[in-house]
Amino acid sequence: MSIRTIGVIGAGAMGRGIAQIAAQAGFEVLLFDQNQEAVAAARQSLQQVWEKLSAKGKITEAVAGESLARVRTCASLQDMAQAQLVIEAIVERLDIKRELFKQLEEIVAADCILASNTSSLSITAIAQACEKPGRVAGYHFFNPVPLMKVVEIIDGLRSDAQTGDALIALAREMGHTPVRARDMPGFIVNHAGRGMNIEGLKAVQESVASFAQVDAIMREQAGFRMGPFELMDLTGLDVSHPVMESVYRQFYDEPRFRPSPITAVRVAGKLLGRKTGRGFYDYGEDQTAKPEAPAVPPLPDGLRVWLAPFQSVGHRRAAALLKALGANLITSDRPPHDALIVVTPFGEDAASIVGAYELDGERTVALDTFFGLEQGRRRVLMCCAATAPQWRDAAHALFAGDGTAVSVIQDSAGFVAQRIVAAIVNVACDIAQQSIASPGDIDLAVSLGLGYPHGGPLSIGDKLGASHLLEILRAMQRVTGDMRYRPSLWLQRRVQLGMSLRAEAASQ
Repeated sequence: MSIRTIGVIGAGAMGRGIAQIAAQAGFEVLLFDQNQEAVAAARQSLQQVWEKLSAKGKITEAVAGESLARVRTCASLQDMAQAQLVIEAIVERLDIKRELFKQLEEIVAADCILASNTSSLSITAIAQACEKPGRVAGYHFFNPVPLMKVVEIIDGLRSDAQTGDALIALAREMGHTPVRARDMPGFIVNHAGRGMNIEGLKAVQESVASFAQVDAIMREQAGFRMGPFELMDLTGLDVSHPVMESVYRQFYDEPRFRPSPITAVRVAGKLLGRKTGRGFYDYGEDQTAKPEAPAVPPLPDGLRVWLAPFQSVGHRRAAALLKALGANLITSDRPPHDALIVVTPFGEDAASIVGAYELDGERTVALDTFFGLEQGRRRVLMCCAATAPQWRDAAHALFAGDGTAVSVIQDSAGFVAQRIVAAIVNVACDIAQQSIASPGDIDLAVSLGLGYPHGGPLSIGDKLGASHLLEILRAMQRVTGDMRYRPSLWLQRRVQLGMSLRAEAASQ
């Protein structure tokens, strides 16, 4: 079946965005909303968008005019009879979507595809209201649709394969990148996004670091475009928090997806983010007011440093940095009584290292070496509860000696970035293990949908070292006793076999 006329139901931001890319790609668009004023406003908004694009030279005046002419406003649902595809982008309520699809079946042709732009509801459940569930699939775009160039095609349990195939081909015609997923909670992007936000919230809840510290570490140490709290302020907690709760409940209280009361309290207080002027940060004139970093303390004269050899990779990286910084490094088997003790754990907290190796907690500071220690990459120091202020400040001064920013946090299994990135990769591995999507589509969807670096979460795991991430997760689970950190079997088995995290089983 050739799709040339597309019906769009819902004239909000998502419906307008879908109508825009479809009309610009040469398709006839039938736009309907129960609120006729919303339909008229949507068409006017599209006209303004195309006029601005034309003024900027992004499209010609002719293309702008032709695109607008292809958008026809509809006064009745009956007008959808001409469509070969209908995409609904209405309220996220299963009962309302089911009723709409039931009505559409009595209007459209027998081979018309019915697609839902739902971000959280089951496609199988929506299709259950239809006599022909095989023609129902998910078509999940991201806001703003013209800029977010990825779309998830979701196969329900009773969706025909050719339905999804047709939507994939159409996505490419409209200039978007299609990824395909099975009908599971969160699909790909909203499922994979649990690791960043939920683990960031957990770190703050444990008083490890502030919102601003976590964001700075994720940007400037781990290399992400935004930290979790900047991201949640951008999307709005009225969107993010319900998704956290929904995915958690739909996976029957899976510990990896356990939400935080921090967001529940802030939603109750209407501190939703940029849209309300205040979220995790205060916003004034679209500027983010973030606390200034503390001043670097003076470096004590004659500071001696003992570097613990307990983690070989961390020890090697830290030793190279200390040499470059000109530190007075002591190489004895045990730390002298007057030296700063530096440990380099992967996944463990500082207290666990102090206790296991009978170190002096007052003089012990942990250094995160996992992401590298080159000049300009934020360095992260972690104190245990016993670390004395003078030794904390000495370590801060030492590791900031070449002008690199340093964050000092409280004790945590996995520092901040280790634990968040390990959670991100672990969740992505489990999406692959459950065959919700292919490894390639997981990376593609997340890199385009969430802007994660290095090509997506599985590629991040390969770049940083899957065996190191497995070590981090096992240590975190051992220290905390929390099943949220149990390693995915996909991760564990590929480490055991020396395979890439992007590699599928050869027998498949």
